[in-house]
Amino acid sequence: MSSPPRKTRREIPFWLLAIGLLGVLFLWLITTDGNYATIFAAVRQGVFVTLWVTFVAFALATALGLLIALARTSRHRVLREVATFYVEIVRGIPMLVLLFYMAFVGAPQLVAFWNWALATPIEHGLLPALSVRDFSMTARAIAALTIGYSAFIAEIFRAGIEAVPKGQTEAAAALGLTRMQVFRLIILPQATRTVLPPLGNDLVSMIKDSALVSVLGVQDLTQLGKVYSSSTFLFFETYNVVAFLYLVMTIGLSLLVRGLERHMAKSDAR
Repeated sequence: MSSPPRKTRREIPFWLLAIGLLGVLFLWLITTDGNYATIFAAVRQGVFVTLWVTFVAFALATALGLLIALARTSRHRVLREVATFYVEIVRGIPMLVLLFYMAFVGAPQLVAFWNWALATPIEHGLLPALSVRDFSMTARAIAALTIGYSAFIAEIFRAGIEAVPKGQTEAAAALGLTRMQVFRLIILPQATRTVLPPLGNDLVSMIKDSALVSVLGVQDLTQLGKVYSSSTFLFFETYNVVAFLYLVMTIGLSLLVRGLERHMAKSDAR
């Protein structure tokens, strides 16, 4: 009688071990080397700005992307065509161009439209007149990231919605559920399980793309590193610290996403 197979112990991947050793090295440099310690103190505030911009923009992009995905899967042709037009146009524009467009074209035009459309209430003091300075560069950067990523997230949600078998929605409708109830009780829970891993990957990508907001002068990690290195000429040390902090954020989130995928795979196997 053959003995049952032994449970193999999970091995630590070499790449993760190498990254861990690299992290230990950088922590040692930050705590022992005066230059690295000073650089870390100078740029660490940028980490909070980077995370703030990323998470706010991602939350808004997820909400907008879900609405666009619902329009893309709508029965009404006009909604489908408009949503498809939005997705194709936005996905074809580089993020850097979109940042410049929102900062120097979108915000001024929005202010001009506000002051023109609501001229009468503004004249009577019921509403304030806006100026371009009322929109900070951080807000413009968040708006650009929201618009840029909402098109990609819309496609993720659309794929998740269309992955739900139509027989389930037809059976729910036959039981008398309204379209909103079918979406909330049948489609959304199943689609969420499908879209969570790619949404996590988009969040990691947004952290990296958030470095582009430094071109607008937003005091994120990249901008603070650029300012410090240009004033001290410690380019090698400064960008080592900046790269290390980005790696901590992105690899930490990537490991979290992989853990979520494994947990969902185990739940589906039960």
